[in-house]
Amino acid sequence: MKLYLPERAIVSLAGGVDEKTFSKWSWLFIDQISFSENQVILWENRLQNDVGNDCLVSVDGTDFRIQQFQPFWKGWYSHKFNGPGLRWEVALCILTGHIVWISGPFPCGDWPDIKIFRQALKGMLSQGERVEADDGYAGECPQFVVAPRRFAEGAARVALTKRVRARHETVNKRFKQWGCLKQVFRHDPSKQSSMFRAVAVVTQLAIENGEPLFNVNYNNM
Repeated sequence: MKLYLPERAIVSLAGGVDEKTFSKWSWLFIDQISFSENQVILWENRLQNDVGNDCLVSVDGTDFRIQQFQPFWKGWYSHKFNGPGLRWEVALCILTGHIVWISGPFPCGDWPDIKIFRQALKGMLSQGERVEADDGYAGECPQFVVAPRRFAEGAARVALTKRVRARHETVNKRFKQWGCLKQVFRHDPSKQSSMFRAVAVVTQLAIENGEPLFNVNYNNM
């Protein structure tokens, strides 16, 4: 996953084992890691260190490149890299920086961030709870989304929002340190789900065990 080299190159580094055998066991290991999602990435962990804020998580969609399919369908198109891609929704606990929610994959062009949010995460919020998100979620402000940039009030509020968003982008960058998510995904798109979930699990475990994100002193009461 880290290098995401062609199988032929990987098996040569592994001592020349059979490609099919290596591929079979590699995907078994990836699947097993991805199955740990329900033990590692937990929605209820957004409540850790809760101080009474009505906004507990930051939310954003992140896009990953895939191969072009035929016939062409604009539903795959991502404006972020002008090509086909899959989008994942990721939520971080604001006070701990832990990954507490992932949802996907969705075809980038057919599923804008706000549509994905409405599809599941919006319904997971407790009564009166909101999320920090960017202007792509403005249609749910102010009831479910806290202050996209155009609604923010005051320099301090804008600075706090920017810090929350910058911390979220740090996680997106960590995802793309993995070759399987940085490069064009060359396997069947159905396998991208296992790859992303496995990377998210490993990333969260790293955050918990010595590689935390920078702190955000957040209070919107």
